[in-house]
Amino acid sequence: YIFYTDWAWTSFVVFSISQSTMLVVGAIYYMLFTGVPGTATYYATIMTIYTWVAKGAWFALGYPYDFVVVPVWIPSAMLLDLAYWATRRNKHAAILIGGVLVGMSLALFNMINLLLVADPLEMAFKYPRPTLPPYMTPIEPQVGKFYNSP
Repeated sequence: YIFYTDWAWTSFVVFSISQSTMLVVGAIYYMLFTGVPGTATYYATIMTIYTWVAKGAWFALGYPYDFVVVPVWIPSAMLLDLAYWATRRNKHAAILIGGVLVGMSLALFNMINLLLVADPLEMAFKYPRPTLPPYMTPIEPQVGKFYNSP
């Protein structure tokens, strides 16, 4: 039940933090060792498409449309590529400035996303789980059952 109603928020936070870190680390690593800019935007596009597919898959399984929230990565990734292009002579500046730009802009670009995520309590009433699954069914205590047994 908690999984069902809170997942939209949880997925947004998990995707935003973990995959944005992956985006920055992967793109900076790739750019520093190959010297090819533009890779962060490429990574962000792949992650966006992948998350759209995941969203569609969950929706096809009967979950609400906003069960999976797709974060907005591409503008932040474009800023990262721009920072790399502007600081390509200084690798440390690329990491520092690019990382700060992504970290600060991601929350900004996702503000609309956060406003559109359905309230977990509202989802709980709209998509109720009428019964507990078998593995969560409480077992009655057996205390004193065999007290008079020989």
